[in-house]
Amino acid sequence: MRSRLATRSARLVLAAATMTALAATTACGPEGPSETGAAAPSTSTSSSASASSSASAEGTESGKGETEAPSGDKGDYASGDKSGYGQSCGTNDLDFTVTWEAQPISHYLVTAKAKSGITCYLDVNTPSVSFGSGADGVASPVGQGGEDPIKLSGSSVAYAGINVKTTEGEGGKQFENVIIATSEDDPNPAEVELPDAPTVDKPIVTNWSTKRGEVIPRIV
Repeated sequence: MRSRLATRSARLVLAAATMTALAATTACGPEGPSETGAAAPSTSTSSSASASSSASAEGTESGKGETEAPSGDKGDYASGDKSGYGQSCGTNDLDFTVTWEAQPISHYLVTAKAKSGITCYLDVNTPSVSFGSGADGVASPVGQGGEDPIKLSGSSVAYAGINVKTTEGEGGKQFENVIIATSEDDPNPAEVELPDAPTVDKPIVTNWSTKRGEVIPRIV
């Protein structure tokens, strides 16, 4: 009888020991990955997602900056589009014509008009006029007429009168063209063909005016 009880007790102890061992193994199982770093991929995935979000945000900001660049260019273009307004008239801003006028005294009439799209002002009251390159071909101003400044734009025009010969006799030289500039130091004077080839000697020129009757050149 004792032998049976002893054997039964031994079996119970062994079963209890086995259960204890199983419990210990089960308890240690979940802790293993944390201690050995097996959980790291989970953390790494989270960091990658965070980095991706950060990169995406930076990309969005970068893209936003790029879309703002054309706006700046547009501003520059708008500013450039206003160039030519309120400026002084350079010779190359204007178109010139020269016609022969017989009355009330014979003279040449210069008509100046702003080129298409140009608005400018004749700040210098007297045009620079010369025939040829010599000093004796430079027209002297006589101070007649004159408005300061004259705005030229669209169909508006300004006039100046030239008397090519103010001396008596046969002296002088013939010229087929006249050189006109808005000022003496203008780097781009215009050479305009005359309607004929007059003899030039001590020429004179009036001021600019919007009235044709004020630019008949007379020696005062």
